[in-house]
Amino acid sequence: MSSRKSGRRPRPGARTAPPGPSGPCPCGSGTPFGDCCGRAHGGRPAATAEALMRSRYSAFVVGDAGYLLRTWHPATRPARLDVEGTADGPRWTGLEILTATGGSAFHAEGTVAFRAHYTTADGPGVQEEHSRFLRHEGLWVYHSAL
Repeated sequence: MSSRKSGRRPRPGARTAPPGPSGPCPCGSGTPFGDCCGRAHGGRPAATAEALMRSRYSAFVVGDAGYLLRTWHPATRPARLDVEGTADGPRWTGLEILTATGGSAFHAEGTVAFRAHYTTADGPGVQEEHSRFLRHEGLWVYHSAL
């Protein structure tokens, strides 16, 4: 993700407790967390590249580094990821999916363009990214920003 506000990627913020199963999903789908990203976080594979993007955003919101690493392509995955953050890190406040191409059950690749909104001590900001997702061992994984 690249930050539109500052030209640099903000550090992940402090962990937020996951919503309960019937609470709203952080990804903004309008679906309860337990019926949306909570399924993916619990081990159910994302059916589409967009669903994986949404679940990864939710993982940033709740600070689930393990999920983020598991859903990252091994060719581009970092060895470690700190999503616990610090008090001055961003608090993720919303996700907008701008476009999604490919990424269905019939594709081996897909892209998702999105805006992730956040706030920090400096005020609100937005990260925009056009992400590439690939099938790896039958599952959707994040590969890289385009």
